[in-house]
Amino acid sequence: MKRIGMLTSGGDCQALNAAMRGVVKSVSNHDEDVEIYGFEDGYKGLIYGNFRMLTSKDFSGILTVGGTILGSSRTPFKTIREPDENGLDKVEAMKQNYYKLKLDCLVILGGNGTHKTANLLREEGLNVVTLPKTIDNDLYGTDMTFGFQSAVDIATDAIDCIHTTAASHGRVFIVEVMGHKVGWLTLNAGMAGGADIILIPEIPYDIDSIINAIEARHKRGSKFTILAVAEGAISKEVAAMSKKEQKKRLENYPYPSVSYEVADQIQKKSNYEVRVTVPGHTQRGGSPCPYDRVFASRLGSEAGELIMNGEYGFMVGIKNREIIKVPLEDVAGKLKYVSPDASIIHEAKMLGISFGD
Repeated sequence: MKRIGMLTSGGDCQALNAAMRGVVKSVSNHDEDVEIYGFEDGYKGLIYGNFRMLTSKDFSGILTVGGTILGSSRTPFKTIREPDENGLDKVEAMKQNYYKLKLDCLVILGGNGTHKTANLLREEGLNVVTLPKTIDNDLYGTDMTFGFQSAVDIATDAIDCIHTTAASHGRVFIVEVMGHKVGWLTLNAGMAGGADIILIPEIPYDIDSIINAIEARHKRGSKFTILAVAEGAISKEVAAMSKKEQKKRLENYPYPSVSYEVADQIQKKSNYEVRVTVPGHTQRGGSPCPYDRVFASRLGSEAGELIMNGEYGFMVGIKNREIIKVPLEDVAGKLKYVSPDASIIHEAKMLGISFGD
């Protein structure tokens, strides 16, 4: 008998259900009996012992369903060693619930913070296998994370829809795309949606360069301009500040987000009328795209094989279109950034896209 615990942690995204379904279908194809315990609301369920036994019926018909049937929550890694409000040792509680259920393995689906905690549990002696979930595609050790392509599709659709109204009114439109620390989502959606200017965290922008790019388009006869702006985009002035100075600046920040700051600066320094559109959490929602359904199913299938073979301590990822296993210690705490020198940046610039630098 194999006893497997499963949880989804951090922000939700498309294909979490598809990935869990892949794990369960894979382990069910072996002769050994398997019990699946689902912990509710991420690591909180593991900490406080909130779980339910799952059957094959729970995983039927969820391939195309967004979100997560187990629920999710954010449990910051930086506070994981701190006792809760009642003095409970959270790490010790997770270990005890693991042992009480006599689990053979934990399957953990999540992003960067989730993997830090997963690696900590591995270091504490628990058997762990993880799957790379995040719309940001920023997990180290894998070319792709599930949820990313679905989010690209949604953000691209938002930019596509803006094109007609921007052209009709001859305005500058900013579409703010999710991504606090890395720009993969904004970069891909911006290129796919035909954005004229793309601002990502890895390439600090200069507002005058942005205005120059808009004016150059106007002189060529283009009456509108579309900017795809990552929510974590940063100006050259702010990038030059210390972390302490940046934090202090945000204490009295007068804008809802950086997109509104960019819009305000463009309007003050030029005669262009600017509008901001924020797709927000729609980028996380809805049914996973076909790519993510296949990809998440492949990851889940391989994770199931690792579990049945007793191979633990790995994240299941993809390299060069082949599914691989990556040691958790090589993943935890690392982010996969967009390099300003990456070929995709060079190619985007050759297409005439400005990065505001």
